[in-house]
Amino acid sequence: MSTLNKTYTEGAYFTARLPYDSQRERLWPVLCDYLQRDVPKQGSVLELGGGYCYFINHIQAAERFVLDLYPEIRSYAAPGVTPLVQSCTDLTNFKRESLDVVFASNLFEHLTREDLDQTLAGVRDVLRPGGKLLIIQPNFKYCYREYFDDYTHLQIFTDTSLADLLTVSGFQVEKMIPRFLPFSVKTGGPKWPSLLRLYLTLPWRPFAGQMYIVAKKCGGSLTLMVP
Repeated sequence: MSTLNKTYTEGAYFTARLPYDSQRERLWPVLCDYLQRDVPKQGSVLELGGGYCYFINHIQAAERFVLDLYPEIRSYAAPGVTPLVQSCTDLTNFKRESLDVVFASNLFEHLTREDLDQTLAGVRDVLRPGGKLLIIQPNFKYCYREYFDDYTHLQIFTDTSLADLLTVSGFQVEKMIPRFLPFSVKTGGPKWPSLLRLYLTLPWRPFAGQMYIVAKKCGGSLTLMVP
């Protein structure tokens, strides 16, 4: 097991960089109300890198799954949520074309390019035709000063580069909000549910350093052109 994977499986990352935050927990019901428009309430949803299960516990869906390398994920998953302690690079325990939505928040920047390619291929395999990948992701273009404050960040993405990667990986970007949320609750922005609800209605969002992307699985088989 790599040193980086041990950082997550043994909980060191969560202790040092991302301890449980009740303030963050209070914001997620509001955020999920916003995201629900892209998540069918009768569908099947998987969250990758779920950590404290903020998203999956509050989104409405008929079937809800969450996975992470962090073993304590089992204690944070709400009733009705199936927690899985495993890597996002291998989704073969899910049936092909069995999910309507896959969600990932602040995950892809922690993966190597090889692991991310495997993850995107797996996501595309488990999504139903027309299924969607929802991503909340730091946008380096707007948070470059703070980006490497997180010692586990391995890759850099902007709204342009991530959209291009998704396109060549067999997805069609349907929605792109380059400035969606603050980089973290530590760097400014709304810290109360009522303020977040107002913030999400603004045409320009101060402190925004994260983007939101909705990418639909394209039909047909994917052929990658290798020069």
